[in-house]
Amino acid sequence: MANIHVSALTEQEINDIHEASLAILRDTGVLVHHEEMLKLLGQAGATVDATNKIVRLPERLVLDSVAQAGKQYTLYGRDPARVARYGQGDFLLLSSPGQYAWIDIETGQRRPATTQDVRDAIRLGDALDNITIVGAMAQPEEVSERYRDVFLTGELVKGTTKPTRCWVRNGATARYILEIYRTVAGGEEALRARPMVEAFIEPISPLQLPRDGLDIVKEFAQAGQPVSIGPMAMVSGTGPGTLAGTLAQENAEILAAVVITQALAPGTPITYGGIPHIMDPRTGICSFGSPEQGLMAVAMVQMGRFYGFPVYINVGLTDAKTLDAQAGGEKAATMVLGALAGADTFGHAGICGTDHAASLEWLLADHETMAYVKRVARGFDVTPETLATEVVQSVGPAGSFMAEEHTVRHFRDELWLPGAAWTRQNWDAWADEGRRTMGDRLRDEVSRHLTEHTPDPIDEKLATEIDGIVEVARHQLS
Repeated sequence: MANIHVSALTEQEINDIHEASLAILRDTGVLVHHEEMLKLLGQAGATVDATNKIVRLPERLVLDSVAQAGKQYTLYGRDPARVARYGQGDFLLLSSPGQYAWIDIETGQRRPATTQDVRDAIRLGDALDNITIVGAMAQPEEVSERYRDVFLTGELVKGTTKPTRCWVRNGATARYILEIYRTVAGGEEALRARPMVEAFIEPISPLQLPRDGLDIVKEFAQAGQPVSIGPMAMVSGTGPGTLAGTLAQENAEILAAVVITQALAPGTPITYGGIPHIMDPRTGICSFGSPEQGLMAVAMVQMGRFYGFPVYINVGLTDAKTLDAQAGGEKAATMVLGALAGADTFGHAGICGTDHAASLEWLLADHETMAYVKRVARGFDVTPETLATEVVQSVGPAGSFMAEEHTVRHFRDELWLPGAAWTRQNWDAWADEGRRTMGDRLRDEVSRHLTEHTPDPIDEKLATEIDGIVEVARHQLS
């Protein structure tokens, strides 16, 4: 089987971006909003301007840190058989760690997210095969943001046996979150041996590393958990007005964070989050669905692979506010590009527009799109068996292949059979059923999953321990 592969950069261009990033780190430096990390980087060999908090990183320190970092890892769910494998050729789709607004499935209107939305999202994420990591999807207003991420982690590990993720607020909440995962894993060493969650740090473009993000990385990396690094530089806004310049800057931001993780905990596994965007020049809004998004995603896969890292990219996203042709075109085009480039992780599923809201219908749509994309990426075999010349000779002109044993043996592997969210009916059958759109079918499928799917229950004693950790966090952090 020939691999279908796309690229945006030549080997020389990859090296040019790499060299430009090293020059940025050496000559311009990064702004590090963290006194402890400034000292740590100075001890590691960086040049530190403590007054202005600017750190300049020599090439050797950057390259040594890249070489030292872990390049593969596996995240485990509450059920150790349900895993997310990074750097091992899998396609991983993560439902959103949490949005503040919610698209109501009954009314179609946007409203604040609730705790019930979280629980529904976890149940649906657990049910969908193409959702590898279940995110909280919602940020419920009724739970104080001071400990909301701890509460959401508790809901996640109780509600699904898959690997899980929510947005972590700061170092203080990170400690409670890690305690939940240690409790589920069976202790500190068990969690180190089988990581269940990754830290996420978003360098703030241009060229800043935030205090809270670094506190989170410190807690997670020293607990033996992997780290995902994903700045969101915007072309012509928080990055230069050229794609190449934005890629070089974003790559520098990622490499700077790699250096810090390795200084904190040598060997920490890294996911290279190449997630640049563009700023729309007419509105000033970050675009999630531009063609440049797809081009830069492919390029960032190539850059991440250049260093040997698994790669996370923001594809399968859209600027559309409803499940229309724009949404389908932008989501499918960028997701296909990312898959054919060889990315590991594909955006956050279930997002409406540019982080305008989360939606169960959008989550199911992304799940279905991933199924389609996986079939494209798999390609097909050309062998004596699949060329089928003997079968063609046997059937002959004007014959039919439907009843042939060769057809029965192969069609399930060769052909992707869509689920109930898709239509391949003839016109009359479609019209007789009420001319239903994909959105109509997605709503029905969401309801069916929520009605029929029951996640594997958590042990009651373990659930009580988790609730106790959440309650302590509520008292201590509120």
